[in-house]
Amino acid sequence: MIINFMSLFDFFHYSIIIAILMVAMFVYFRIADKFNIIDKPNERSSHDYITLRGGGIVWFLSGSLFSLFNLSESLYFLIGFTMVSVVSFWDDFASLSNKTRIIVHFLAISVLFYGLKVFNILTWWQVLIAYVFIVGILNAYNFMDGINGITGLYSLSVLIGLQYVNCVIVYFTQIDFINYAILACLVFLFFNFRKRAKCFAGDIGSMAVSFWIVTLLLQLILKTQSVIWILFLTVYGVDTILTILHRFYLKQNIFLAHRLHFYQVLTNERGFSHLTVASGYAAAQLIICFVIISLYRFSLSFIWITGIGMLFLCCLTYFLKFKKS
Repeated sequence: MIINFMSLFDFFHYSIIIAILMVAMFVYFRIADKFNIIDKPNERSSHDYITLRGGGIVWFLSGSLFSLFNLSESLYFLIGFTMVSVVSFWDDFASLSNKTRIIVHFLAISVLFYGLKVFNILTWWQVLIAYVFIVGILNAYNFMDGINGITGLYSLSVLIGLQYVNCVIVYFTQIDFINYAILACLVFLFFNFRKRAKCFAGDIGSMAVSFWIVTLLLQLILKTQSVIWILFLTVYGVDTILTILHRFYLKQNIFLAHRLHFYQVLTNERGFSHLTVASGYAAAQLIICFVIISLYRFSLSFIWITGIGMLFLCCLTYFLKFKKS
């Protein structure tokens, strides 16, 4: 009876949150339309129609709701989350300098580190590496947000994997902390997972959800004392790093827009639909997540060997983009 009651309570609880987020999205659409917060296609875009930008504000709203309900446990997350989201939303209005964005990212990460006591747990050089990795993940998420459905679906696959770990393998955070992120993904996908999207995530979307996922991964890594969970971002990581190396080889400015990511080649040059490619990325990452989860009880060396093998396979798949049509 208790389980049934709690399930019924959760159903109404999450239904209310979804309703709030849906209403907030419709209100935002009115505001975005009035203030011309739009994404215009250009020669480097993967779309050919004007679309409202900043729909990813749903992650900020959902994360803020959770944090306000759980302020004592989530205060530092909320501060860092808000810093990243605000500067990213500002960047959706008017382009900010890379220096300004990076400074805010480092400050937000510092607040998160303080809240999770990272400075007390890790050595100085481990903290330095963590800064570099997290800044890299935030920006990689932003680079990868280029086609309909990819940010929402990919994030959903990672969050499902993290929630499974949290409920079955090792409890490392509040269940609702992940569920609120999942609800935001579902609401966003309702408007974005379409042939003609109602809205794009914008910088606020990619940065907010990536900061949320980074927080969860950091909590899990600190709890288990293992960095193997970073492989939950394998697909995005391989595409981002290899594309950066490719652009270095071509002597391009890596901070400028381009169409060299694997997903861009698949949609723009090979003719695959946005939704097919986005689903493929999410499915691949979900499989990797559950391979890691299944092997977690084995020896660490065996997990790393398998992880390296999956990385190698992803790299081989990436190189298919150089194959002539």
